[in-house]
Amino acid sequence: MSITVLLADDQPMIRSCLRLILEDQPDIRVIAEAGDGAEAVALARRLRPDVCLVDVQMPRLDGIEVTTALAGPDTRDPLRVIVVTTFDLDEYVYGALRGGAAGFVLKDAGPELLVEAVRAAHAGDALISPSITLRLLRHVTAAARPARPLTPSLSERESEVVRAIARGRTNQEIATELRISLSTVKGHVSSVMTKLGMRNRVEIVAWAWESRLVR
Repeated sequence: MSITVLLADDQPMIRSCLRLILEDQPDIRVIAEAGDGAEAVALARRLRPDVCLVDVQMPRLDGIEVTTALAGPDTRDPLRVIVVTTFDLDEYVYGALRGGAAGFVLKDAGPELLVEAVRAAHAGDALISPSITLRLLRHVTAAARPARPLTPSLSERESEVVRAIARGRTNQEIATELRISLSTVKGHVSSVMTKLGMRNRVEIVAWAWESRLVR
C-alpha cells in the first residue's frame, strides 16, 4: 500500500518540487496540497493522510499551529506531521517539536532525506537529522532552558538508547552500536516513552537536550 502524503506550503513551486520528489517513489502518493495552514488542517482532518509535510511559515495558521492542531497533546487521534523549514536554527521548529511533530527536515536537505523522513514517520519512527536537530536544540536549550536532572527511573541501557536517539541514530544504528537486537532497541524506546510520558522520538530528543543528558 502507498504512503499517502499531504503537502502544505504557501509556494506552489515548492509544493510541485516536493510532489515530484515524493511521487518518484513507488510507495509514496501525494493525495492533497494546501496553500495555507487553515486549509492544511481542514484537508488533513478530512482525508487522514499517513504523513503531513508542513512548512513553518504559512498564512492564516503557521506550521506550529498546524502541528499542534493535528498532532498536539490534546489531539484525540493525532496525525504524523513533519515540519519543513528553510533555516537550521529556526525556533519555530522547536515549538513544533514540542507540539507533537514527528520530525523535521530542511528544504534543501535533498530528496533522499525527505523520502526517508516520510517513510520513518509512516513507520511510527522519526527522522532526527544530526545536521539540524543537534544544532537547533543546543541553541534553544542553552539559551532558554535550565538544566534538569536525569529521571532516575531510566535504566543505564535506556539512558544509552536516549543518548543515541538524541545524536540522530536510527534504531538499526543503535542496535549495531550497543550490540543488541533491533527488537530490543524498539522495546527500550517504547519503555522510555512510557516512563517519560512521551509519544515519539522527537520529544525524547528535546528532553535529552533539556536535561543535559547530551552535550
